[in-house]
Amino acid sequence: MSSVSTASTHVSPDATVCTPSLIQSTCAYCGVGCGVDINVTDNKAVSLIGTADHPANNGKLCVKGSNLLNTIDLTGRLLSPEIAGQQVSWDDATDHVAQKFNDIIKLHGPDSVAFYVSGQLLTEDYYIANKLMKGYIGSGNIDTNSRLCMSSAVTAYKRAFGEDVVPCTYQDLEQTDLLVLTGSNAAWTHPVLYQRIERAKKINPAMKIVVIDPRETATCEIADNFIQLKPGTDAAFFNGLLNYLSENDGLDTHYIAEFTEGFELALAEAAQWSVTKVAAFCEVSEQTLISVYQLYCSSKKAITFYSMGINQSSSGVDKCQSIINCHLASGKIGKAGSGPFSITGQPNAMGGREVGGLANQLAAHMDIDNPQHQDKVQRFWQSPTMATKAGEKAIDMFDKIASGDIKAVWIMATNPMVSLPNREKISEALSKCELVVVSDCVDSNDTLAFADVKLPATPWLEKNGTVTNSERRISRQRNAVTPAGEAKHDWQIIQEVAKKMGFSGFEFDDVSDVFKEHAQLTQFENDGERLLDLSGLTQLTAKEYNDLTPIQWPVNARHPDGCARVYADGKFNTTSGKAQLIAITPQLPVQRTSTEFPFLLNSGRLRDQWHTMTRTGKTSKLSAHTDKPYLYLHPTDAANLAVENDDMLSITASTGAAIAHVKVDDKQRPGECFMPIHWNKSFASHGNVSALYQSIVDPLSGQAESKHGAVALSKKSFKQYVSVHTASDTNVTADFWVKSATEYGSAYQMGLDEPTVDAMAFSQQISGLSGEWMMFEQDDFSYVVCLQAGKLVFLSYFSNSWPEIEQAWLDHVFAEPSLEFATIQSLLLGIASEEFSQGKQVCSCYSVGEKSIISAIEQGCTSVDELGEKLQCGTKCGSCKPELASLIRQYQPDDVIMKIAV
Repeated sequence: MSSVSTASTHVSPDATVCTPSLIQSTCAYCGVGCGVDINVTDNKAVSLIGTADHPANNGKLCVKGSNLLNTIDLTGRLLSPEIAGQQVSWDDATDHVAQKFNDIIKLHGPDSVAFYVSGQLLTEDYYIANKLMKGYIGSGNIDTNSRLCMSSAVTAYKRAFGEDVVPCTYQDLEQTDLLVLTGSNAAWTHPVLYQRIERAKKINPAMKIVVIDPRETATCEIADNFIQLKPGTDAAFFNGLLNYLSENDGLDTHYIAEFTEGFELALAEAAQWSVTKVAAFCEVSEQTLISVYQLYCSSKKAITFYSMGINQSSSGVDKCQSIINCHLASGKIGKAGSGPFSITGQPNAMGGREVGGLANQLAAHMDIDNPQHQDKVQRFWQSPTMATKAGEKAIDMFDKIASGDIKAVWIMATNPMVSLPNREKISEALSKCELVVVSDCVDSNDTLAFADVKLPATPWLEKNGTVTNSERRISRQRNAVTPAGEAKHDWQIIQEVAKKMGFSGFEFDDVSDVFKEHAQLTQFENDGERLLDLSGLTQLTAKEYNDLTPIQWPVNARHPDGCARVYADGKFNTTSGKAQLIAITPQLPVQRTSTEFPFLLNSGRLRDQWHTMTRTGKTSKLSAHTDKPYLYLHPTDAANLAVENDDMLSITASTGAAIAHVKVDDKQRPGECFMPIHWNKSFASHGNVSALYQSIVDPLSGQAESKHGAVALSKKSFKQYVSVHTASDTNVTADFWVKSATEYGSAYQMGLDEPTVDAMAFSQQISGLSGEWMMFEQDDFSYVVCLQAGKLVFLSYFSNSWPEIEQAWLDHVFAEPSLEFATIQSLLLGIASEEFSQGKQVCSCYSVGEKSIISAIEQGCTSVDELGEKLQCGTKCGSCKPELASLIRQYQPDDVIMKIAV
């Protein structure tokens, strides 16, 4: 196995890094798995770029990846173990956890404890956690937040192919004739792949792209066809496609006969879905359906690229299966440019699946309810016991915590108070739990508020191990610096607790030892039963492991350098060796609108933020594009509710409530709204969208229905609005507030139900600052400024409407070492200098505002490329390109022929 040195002075995983060195690692964000080159000097990362020869990204990075080093400071880090809020030694902490787990298991049995882990863990961390729970404690009660992300895709792949195997590779995106993106706003969620697709279409204009989504998203900018279907009707669309293929000579009858089973039953169900019926059910035109169905039928190669919009459903497995059925029936699988391609949302969602991170799996793609597999894993581990049934999936796990059946839970690298649906229910469960242990790298978040024990884990840049991306590619995530404070790697923490619980089998000296055992288990008595086979990596030395280059599994004697394309021979991992088509009966979502809750709620990611903003929320670069939670609303609905852009709405559901600003958006369907998932109690008082969803799951996968809720909307007003800008920590006291990172510190927007009597006293109280305080009052406005030695350290505006302030101007004045009188006067009047009047930031890489872009368009820039030449926007990560194209269409002069050259 070939390898190359990737760290010129990196001699051991946790050794001090000498000066200078280049560390090659993997990005901490989505499942694309981009390689990054990190330059390190004196144990400090000083610069980062994309790895030019990493096959996942070829040097490209999105704006989140480009700004990774802006998110790694020690502010808010958990650096020492804590019990009941008091710092303790690692010995005391691990003794306490081990003793409490043992006591609870002794009294109540192994199913009285649980682990809830994360796609942010590395494969080695996942492996140790799974080994401890299933092979030594003897319970299946370990589940992961990937349950909320990809479990429906996992179940469908396993049902169809016999194993959880993604059959596609990123190169297929460049080799296809037709790319169907459904349930994926890839332009924002997987920007590097989106740019790869965009480039492929530019090279091959004959390539066709279809986008299927209830929202017209940024991804639609490259679409030849856009189907804005009724939410939740995806399975009907693909059943209709299967029926159309049958009626229009689009089936591969040889492939069906030779390599599949179940076609007749699947087609019998699909035959009920004529174009007319599908059009009515999905609320799209028949002609639009026919044009897309015909494209699929006539294309020799086709990829269906799908993500959370398909998976996060009460019938997500069937939706995934309906996609797979079409590929199997048309033979568009197992060859270049073809296949059903589920794209993972987390950096190691697939690595967790490989080692059994889900409650209904065993390690190495073996089945938890299969006695032969139970015996095989137990013999390999030489463990004292083995889980013999599936544990509790995420939603059920917290139900069991609430009922008292599970009395101890260890949460690792995730924030279920924000990510799981029905926030109040999760809060109630954690409040009742006898023991809540949380391993994390931050010292506070919504979930840590419930922790009895806090264990400091290493974050990205300090972590060391492997991750697997969406195309089955294993990459090294190398630590570039030594762990801060007393932080330890998750696998080390779990190993120490396991030993103190009295278990052998956890004597690992190095992370490479953990990886080798994982690889050996994939090989153990495999005999070709499972494609997950890492036998070619079982003998790696520590140095070879450290130097490991990205590789796609399987890696074995047949594929010593890895394997990009699987199932090319038509042999699958089912009992019969044939792929299974399954008859699908489309189901509408369980959560429905009503007279009480008349609006349909959808949710998802924003372009520049990630999950619960633990990292991305720390940098102004990533907060500038969208600095507060919005509810996107169709103009007709906005008019009926008498709201405009930036007004506020109360959002209520049967499970909870939220408050958000309005974003009027004609790309929504009437009666439907969209809200981002990222905001939580660390960044907003009322911005958590998961509080609005019921705990409805797919019965097969256990994945939550997080794309379809029912809410009521009403206009929300406050008596007074306050905008606070500060260079230091602030004690927020308000009925409503939102926080965002700035170059100088933090900005807060607050709403008060009753106006403050004294703006100066209010500002001094929340800031806790001493200095030169000044205030100016005019009509319904008050402006308060605090200077220290002439430098601005605090600024607040009070009014009866939301104050509008140019952020670029504030960045400038806060950076000034001493303010001139004229600037102070401008601050007290709330009047920004014209040169800083940028408007909403569009390009985060180069801080290019909307006003500058519109001006350039009006001056003659008629393409994205021309805007890039003039302003640099869109020339780095490319994430803003769809928005630039949209602005060109909106603001180009009438007599100019648009030529969007993205």
